[in-house]
Amino acid sequence: MRRWYSYSTYLENRFGKRVFRIGVDGGFSCPNREKDKSGGCAFCDVAGAVAVYQRKGEGGFTHKSAVEESLSGRAPLILSLKDQIEKGRGFLSSRYNAEGFSLYFQSFTNTYAPLEKLKRIYDEGLSYGPFDEFIVSTRPDVLPDDVIDLLASYRSDKMDVWVELGLQSANDRTLERINRGHSVDSYVDAVERLKKRSILVSTHVILGLPGEGREDWVRTSRLVSDLSSDAVKIHNLQILLGTRMEEEYRKGRVKVLDEEEYLDALILFLRNLSSKVIVGRLIGESPMHRLVAPRSFPDKSKFLSHLEKRMEEENCFQGDLYDA
Repeated sequence: MRRWYSYSTYLENRFGKRVFRIGVDGGFSCPNREKDKSGGCAFCDVAGAVAVYQRKGEGGFTHKSAVEESLSGRAPLILSLKDQIEKGRGFLSSRYNAEGFSLYFQSFTNTYAPLEKLKRIYDEGLSYGPFDEFIVSTRPDVLPDDVIDLLASYRSDKMDVWVELGLQSANDRTLERINRGHSVDSYVDAVERLKKRSILVSTHVILGLPGEGREDWVRTSRLVSDLSSDAVKIHNLQILLGTRMEEEYRKGRVKVLDEEEYLDALILFLRNLSSKVIVGRLIGESPMHRLVAPRSFPDKSKFLSHLEKRMEEENCFQGDLYDA
């Protein structure tokens, strides 16, 4: 029996086939950045979470690649939406035998534009379907009601609509420390308004942020659960090239969790997370050539094996502390 409710399990049950996300960059920026995409959250780099297979000119790197300093401050070149979707579909079909696809607007803040522009970009992306899911990643403070109405208009019997919200922490002091530019209350408000329109919500959190510990991880996990977020994406704090967090890390002001420390934090988070919440991610997967620290983690499959083994040894499950 799997000890957490994985996204792959959910997709198999929901659609009865292998569904994979095509991550695309819609050309959006972020209200927390300057026009040249500088600034922003202390942990965010110039790529803004562009999918690895969409990083033009960066395809030759592996899990063992050294940090490539020449990439600091250089954003990847972005193809057209059509080309990104075709490239993603081809990659996922050949590598994972994908049978269905989700359109995932992944990079930066994908609701940060006038309503007319959002509709034009969304409509174009969806025209290259069919898709089983339409997923938009954004911030809780960039979700006016008219945008939520637009997103809700795409829901159908054949396609679910998700909004991925960056929370990172349920501690307002931490959010200020990492320059998030929004409050916990803003996240709560956004989730409540999205749920009223039957839009599925996935919450992003980071474990190991500066100054945080067990109490903060439990608080964040329980907030996500109490609000009935449909899913959560969890990852460890990673220090990326060209970020303000990198500057602090090199000055010794920020530390990162090693694998054992992160396993402890993650298990605590999962045990305090409702068993009904889908777990979409359990570890950061930043490209190694952009990753300053930590450098000692195993690849994703080995890490998940270590996590499963630890939870078996401790005889614990997702939600066993929250649901009790």
